[in-house]
Amino acid sequence: MKRVSILLFACVAMALAGIAQAADAPTSPLGFKVKDIAGKEVDLAKKYDGKVCLIVNVASKCGLTPQYEQLVALDKKYKEQGLAILAFPANNFDKQEPGSNEDIKAFCTKEFNVEFDLFSKLSVKGDDQAPLYQFLTSEKTNKDFAGEIEWNFTKFVVGKDGAVVARFGPKVKPDDPKVIKALEDAIAAEGDDDEWDDLDVGNLSGQAVL
Repeated sequence: MKRVSILLFACVAMALAGIAQAADAPTSPLGFKVKDIAGKEVDLAKKYDGKVCLIVNVASKCGLTPQYEQLVALDKKYKEQGLAILAFPANNFDKQEPGSNEDIKAFCTKEFNVEFDLFSKLSVKGDDQAPLYQFLTSEKTNKDFAGEIEWNFTKFVVGKDGAVVARFGPKVKPDDPKVIKALEDAIAAEGDDDEWDDLDVGNLSGQAVL
């Protein structure tokens, strides 16, 4: 009887632990803490509360690297309206981001005069995939816009309420009309659920890879 009671207690404890863990799990891509390009921890929820975010995995030696130019233009045009661009360097594709965080920052500053937020290099796929990108690519947490990251410069638009409202493939340039519409609609929205029902952006990731 004593043994049964111990087993029952253990099962209950494990169940409660599982419930607590699920309750603590992020419900938004902004529910994570990451390190910026200087190695300082950033609480995304606190820093970008009420902002529209464009999350992009970037690389310095990619054929799509010139997209930094359009990202810089977007930052200049929409920053004061509430847009934040979050660039996450990743070396997952043909080792096109081989440098250190210091190298990446220097490159972005010299070549493109980047002023939007750069973060420490991370992995966007594979066994070492960063938690943020686990969230973005999993059907359990991002059902409408899930799927493996195809290549550098995949883009996610996150609304003011922290929900992902659009995804665009690597070859869809940051100044593409579809991206601009998604950003402007998100900026114009008030942030409640009813607003997002009116956004006609869908999953625009396309089939772009190389």
